[in-house]
Amino acid sequence: MLDDGRVVDLNAGYELVLRRKHGLVEDSARRIAAAVVPASMRSFLEGADISREAARCVLDAIAQQAYVDAGEVVVPVETAQPLAPIPDPPLIRDFMAFEEHLLNIYPRLGREIPPTWYEMPVYYKGNPASIGAAGDVIDLPSYADTLDFEFELAAVIGRPGTDISAEDALDHVAGYMIYNDFSARDIQQREMSVGLGPAKGKDFTKAHVFGPWLVTTDEVPDVYALAMRAEVNGRLWCESSTSTMHWRFEDMIAHASRDEGLRVGEIFGSGTVGGGSGAERGESLSPGDTVVLTVEHLGTLSNQVGKPAPAR
Repeated sequence: MLDDGRVVDLNAGYELVLRRKHGLVEDSARRIAAAVVPASMRSFLEGADISREAARCVLDAIAQQAYVDAGEVVVPVETAQPLAPIPDPPLIRDFMAFEEHLLNIYPRLGREIPPTWYEMPVYYKGNPASIGAAGDVIDLPSYADTLDFEFELAAVIGRPGTDISAEDALDHVAGYMIYNDFSARDIQQREMSVGLGPAKGKDFTKAHVFGPWLVTTDEVPDVYALAMRAEVNGRLWCESSTSTMHWRFEDMIAHASRDEGLRVGEIFGSGTVGGGSGAERGESLSPGDTVVLTVEHLGTLSNQVGKPAPAR
């Protein structure tokens, strides 16, 4: 995105740079652009420095009005169709990083925080096929009666690795985005009473919402000093900060990568910030409700609750 709020088609822009600056014929330019600056964000991240340098070439060409005319590849953000920044992650790992959320929720469950939570950053694995984007309408699944949101942020892995140290962990992060982990509470409670899950309580159509975009690490001065704010229908439900994280992304990455490889595009969710869910207030969402989550430097993610899906 440019400073004036417009978005750039980097793939098309790089094709023009190859044709007009380097003299490639159209077919060759198209093939190389598709490989170096692919339309898929996951593939773009896999291109590492090569893809980033090519993207920078396009932005420089636009800024200098050389080889690429802005009118050819730049569009207003409001006319672009929003997609999830990583629509096809190889895996979603969602942690429980905020102690305040647990202090709020466990008494409502008649339990105390398990001592193990203070010993390791635990997580569940979400379905990568259940991805939603900014502006999507989120329907309550047919097998549930109660819908809630969970206000989180997420880190995206940009470099693969195994046995990554906490000291090196942030070097493996490509960027950050807002995460709304919509939850079907009644089925979640039932399945977790068995000792497994969450599963169907979290994995339904568009339940894992990410966006509005992926903000690269160089654009985030301090990921642990970001203001967080959640509103439902314009009413403030949560105001907090990433500074309240007990477990940090370094801890999560080091723990998850022990004797296990992490792949480019994997998503690490922080878990719910304190006050960032209806369950902590004894409330739930209703059809027509609009949930708006804002994180400093990461933007604003908005979704509306749809109608319950037909029973099946």
